[in-house]
Amino acid sequence: MASSKPNFDHIMVWLLVGAFTILRVCSAHNHNHSLTDNKYPSTSLSVDISRGRQIPPIFFGIFFEEINHAGAGGLWAELISNRGFEAGGRHIPSMISPWGAIGDEEAISIVTELSSCFKNNPVALRMDIHCDQTTCPPGGVGIYNPGYWGMNIEEGNGYKVVFHIKSTGPLDSVMSLVSEDGTQVLAFQRVTADAAKVKDWTKLEITLQARASYKNARFQFTTTQKGTIWLDQVSVMPNNTYKGHGFRTDLMEMLLNLKPRFLRFPGGCYVEGRLLSNAFRWKETVGPWEERPGHFGDVWNYWSDDGLGYLEYLQLAEDLGAEPVWVVNNGIGLQDQVDTHLIGPFVQEMLDSVEFAIGSPNSTWGSLRAKLGHPTPFNLRHIAFGNEGCDLKSYTGNYLKFYKALKKNYPNIKVISNCDATQKPLDHPADLYDFHRYTNDTDMLGLTHLFGKIRRDDPHAPKAFVSEYAVIYPQDKMKNGSFGGALAEAAFLLSLEQNSDVVEMVSYAPLFVNLNDRTWNPDAIFFNTYKAYGIASYWVQTFFKESSGASLLNVHFHNHSMLENTYVTAISWTNKHEKKNYITIKVVNYNNVSANLKISINGVDANSVKPWRKTVLTCDDLQADNTLDNPTKVVPISSLLKSEIGRDIVVEVEPYSFTAFDLINNGQSPSLEAKQVPNS
Repeated sequence: MASSKPNFDHIMVWLLVGAFTILRVCSAHNHNHSLTDNKYPSTSLSVDISRGRQIPPIFFGIFFEEINHAGAGGLWAELISNRGFEAGGRHIPSMISPWGAIGDEEAISIVTELSSCFKNNPVALRMDIHCDQTTCPPGGVGIYNPGYWGMNIEEGNGYKVVFHIKSTGPLDSVMSLVSEDGTQVLAFQRVTADAAKVKDWTKLEITLQARASYKNARFQFTTTQKGTIWLDQVSVMPNNTYKGHGFRTDLMEMLLNLKPRFLRFPGGCYVEGRLLSNAFRWKETVGPWEERPGHFGDVWNYWSDDGLGYLEYLQLAEDLGAEPVWVVNNGIGLQDQVDTHLIGPFVQEMLDSVEFAIGSPNSTWGSLRAKLGHPTPFNLRHIAFGNEGCDLKSYTGNYLKFYKALKKNYPNIKVISNCDATQKPLDHPADLYDFHRYTNDTDMLGLTHLFGKIRRDDPHAPKAFVSEYAVIYPQDKMKNGSFGGALAEAAFLLSLEQNSDVVEMVSYAPLFVNLNDRTWNPDAIFFNTYKAYGIASYWVQTFFKESSGASLLNVHFHNHSMLENTYVTAISWTNKHEKKNYITIKVVNYNNVSANLKISINGVDANSVKPWRKTVLTCDDLQADNTLDNPTKVVPISSLLKSEIGRDIVVEVEPYSFTAFDLINNGQSPSLEAKQVPNS
């Protein structure tokens, strides 16, 4: 049964286990000294609760790209890979990988034909069975599919199997889920039909109920009925997807734990394609899944059946409580581009996509959305035209065509330019500009000063959308990530929060990686068929769950020169469910010594502010990070904040750490002001 809200039990278990792990492996720096020990530098900061500036309401979000099998074989829970036999192309005979034959050539012959009943997917599989009940091997002959590096089958769960079939005679077959060598049967059902029912293409559905668990299973179709059978569009979907919408539940829980306020999708380079002929085309990804032709993502080099299509991305954003940020193809691929005077059809594609998302159920494309089960419009308010193409010949001309058409028809949708305005002002209108940076930890720390230098004298200037950032490593090292890199990212994120008057949105990239297809290094969430974990960079992002829409407070950092690589912000926020107000002070200490920190809360009665919680992400080894074998080596640990109630709260900030101090505020909320809040 699909759950409508996340179950964080496994995450909490990880954190409890991780508490021991960090104390043992990534020492929590529990030194035996008092908070006033002169051996450690002491400094102070004052937080003014009387005034603040609102951080943009969708400040913190996520960026999903179909890379590393993030969707196909990942978040999208479909277990069959190449379900329509189209991955080999429309030339026949073609390869059918990862499908394989059960039985030798004397017992069964397999070939592809252009005999499908689906116009957009003409390829179907033909099986000529040469044996019968007396001559076939035990268990019969047929085909199998291992999915994406094995299927995780869970005891007690149901698996919906949908397939299209026709036969030259009566059907007597078995659908089953088995171990990778076929010797252990996890679930099975006999499927029979009269010859009259299956003489033409017929859609059949069954549910396989798993009676055992197995992490590396496969699906198979077998028979001992002599004759010819055709199969096409075979799907196996777990019944326990998130809200029944097709998303893998454990990966959704990882995303929900971040509380993202926006979802940028579906790329990235995936949107463009190395060649435009392989770009993501939204109209081919909506409607019945059997009718979707799928396409080869030639940038990241794998086939997608496009079960995760435009509608599913919009639904994903809605399920996450996030706003969709739609990145459209603007006629530019990595190796080819459309001249501006020919860009009209691409502009119309963009307008149609907006109508599909937010149009009336009576409109042309809005009616299709309603027909597909979502009559209510989605909350689409941001669109990016292309990805990283600012310096290409056709970009500006194409951009202006897209911009003018969108603003004429949908003036309230904000437009994101690919051009980086931190280097020079844009030469075209935009509401936001895209900023991407993949770099080392030293440069990431240097970026903490970038947005503080942005001019603020033009109230109409576009805001920054830091849509892709990460500390990365040489591909030959293929690190999962490192705590030191994540700590540098934390400092950068604090600078973005502090400069959120000119930075409107931020997201890490890439989000997901299937451990069997690592084409980027690193990624926030690693997974295989049965397990998922976050690297340190993922856990850094959990510190910003309450930042969107919060009040950024004035912070005065005294004696900052004593700890130069220290970064601080403070926010005021409200837990709407508890109806309580909180102050959160976040500190990155990128130094190898502890610091004693005296926090003064000004602008409110001192007795109304109570210490509550301290959350620390730290590790002795800057090169350490989480792995499949040790997924909780670097995770945040929370404890009660031990300090006296009063105007001054004395705490310790550990070396090489990211710490959040949460205080309960029973006093007044800050009055908001529009100007920048400085960090002094």
